[in-house]
Amino acid sequence: MARDEVPVMDMQKGDGLAEEIMKACEEWGCFRMVNHGVPAGLMAEMKAVIASLLSLPDEIKKRTVHSEQGKGYLQRNPGTPFFETLSIDDIFSPDEFYDRLEASPHQRDIINTYMKATRDVARLLGQKLMEGSGLAGDLFDEYCCQMRMNKYHYFQESVGLSGIGMHSDPTFLTILHDDEKVNGLQVVDKYSGEIISVDPVPGTLAVNIGDIGKVCW
Repeated sequence: MARDEVPVMDMQKGDGLAEEIMKACEEWGCFRMVNHGVPAGLMAEMKAVIASLLSLPDEIKKRTVHSEQGKGYLQRNPGTPFFETLSIDDIFSPDEFYDRLEASPHQRDIINTYMKATRDVARLLGQKLMEGSGLAGDLFDEYCCQMRMNKYHYFQESVGLSGIGMHSDPTFLTILHDDEKVNGLQVVDKYSGEIISVDPVPGTLAVNIGDIGKVCW
């Protein structure tokens, strides 16, 4: 039988948090975070900025197309007809991305603030993963990080279809700010093989362990 729902981690919890995170990584490969430290107002502003950038004309978004797969702008195509994405491929050097999209000072400020906040969350996660493994240090010190901004184009006739095919993330881990109203995230139960919906919870962030992280467990 499939289990009901993924674990929820209170990131302000003291004793036992590292062990709970490790168990969630091993048993589920994903979990949700509450009390993660990213302000709700900033999360809302970030969504608004992302929506505005992804609403730019295609000819402007295509300025960020990258020759390397998994980077830059990816527009809708026959394989993923409802999905498009922009990416800052190194969060420590976002200026070229901003310049190519002619981002406003306000948009740059919101994105920079959001990236710093989520970077702090990643650092805390790294510390807890190290602690849970019996180690010490900053797991993600100077670790290369990418930020992707996704948009799913849905219409009445496409309701119920997949926005993107089943996949695993190639990275160590993904911190996901998902839609708070529309349920679209799903995971495969490692024991039953059944698909489980990761229901949206306002104000939370989801964490997914990628292929590199899986090697560790």
